[in-house]
Amino acid sequence: MNVFLEFWKKLTTIHHDPANKFITIVTRGLRNNILPEDLIPLVQDVVETHPGLTFLKEATEFHSRYVHTVIARIFYCVNRSWSGKISIAELRRSNLLTMIAMLEHEEDINQVTAYFSYEHFYVIYCKFWELDRDHDLFIDKIDLTRHNDHALSTRMIERIFSGAVTRGSKVKNSNDAQQIEGKMSYTEFVWFLLSEEDKNHPTAIEYWFRCMDLDGDGYLSMYELEYFYEEQLRRMEAIGLDTLPFEDCLCQMLDMIHPVIPGKISLNDLKKCKMTSIFFDTFFNLEKYLDHEQRDPFASTRDHDPDGQEVCNYWDRFAAEEYELLVAEESGNEQQEQTLHTIVSWKLSPNVDILIDNSVDMVKDSNSLMNSLDIHVQQSRHDSGDTDYADSDN
Repeated sequence: MNVFLEFWKKLTTIHHDPANKFITIVTRGLRNNILPEDLIPLVQDVVETHPGLTFLKEATEFHSRYVHTVIARIFYCVNRSWSGKISIAELRRSNLLTMIAMLEHEEDINQVTAYFSYEHFYVIYCKFWELDRDHDLFIDKIDLTRHNDHALSTRMIERIFSGAVTRGSKVKNSNDAQQIEGKMSYTEFVWFLLSEEDKNHPTAIEYWFRCMDLDGDGYLSMYELEYFYEEQLRRMEAIGLDTLPFEDCLCQMLDMIHPVIPGKISLNDLKKCKMTSIFFDTFFNLEKYLDHEQRDPFASTRDHDPDGQEVCNYWDRFAAEEYELLVAEESGNEQQEQTLHTIVSWKLSPNVDILIDNSVDMVKDSNSLMNSLDIHVQQSRHDSGDTDYADSDN
């Protein structure tokens, strides 16, 4: 106790704001920034002590999955520099410390939708599990093409795996650390899914901008837009849909984005636009593009208040809907199994009854037959003068 008091006294003397104190505690005073591994003890403690995760304590095989999901979400939202290290400035600008404090008095972990929600983790992990065919916690390009019924274009999938938004996964061998080429780790998939389902999030805008910026010059040129739109056109033609020529599509997109420099779109141009999801889906997500075409054209504007702030959180909405579907699917499977069991029992029971009835009849018939045989034998003996051994003894 004295050691802790001494440590706390020293900490409060040197560091005066919560962000500094937090970084010093989780890094043990070794650095002035946070690495992903620094947060593992913190999130593991949440798993073991939070009343909303009591059911998870026994399922130790899922502890690591939950911990890494939470940490990936934290870095996705807080580490705005993409450096892999959360700085003091980034921590101060984020809501991470507020969410951690919220865990102290909120017993329902799913109410802490930022970072810690178990339902959100469940949705992410189930989505990954569906794609990870060999369950080695890595997926490749072929796996990712199956996401959302092949919604993403192959050109975009190539860009995702090109290193524009993924850094590869290091594995140790006898020689040295090597990169796994053409593989996406679970942590990288968390970033992908968050970006895919909420394309208005600042990190998502940067994510997809990096993918579409083929030459890395910081602008999306008309050539780059046409490169991605070509595949969309072919896919729409293949399923017999009416298509919009690239020139007409380009006019619509430029009118929507209003780029500062005519003829090319910058990252800042996209961040100022409130309809970036429509822009990105037009060029590489056919299913969502068609959804936008069928929606009320003013629906996107109603998703923001007069100050331009989001009325709804697209990720939270998606996670809630998907979780309900997953729960309903599991309930449906259980109901189907129960129904199947009932049907089998119902079909089997009459057969069993018939067998029992037949057996009883057979026993009755057998007894009647035996009685008849006994009567017949006794009658034969009487007619022939034969007697039983018992009678002869007498």
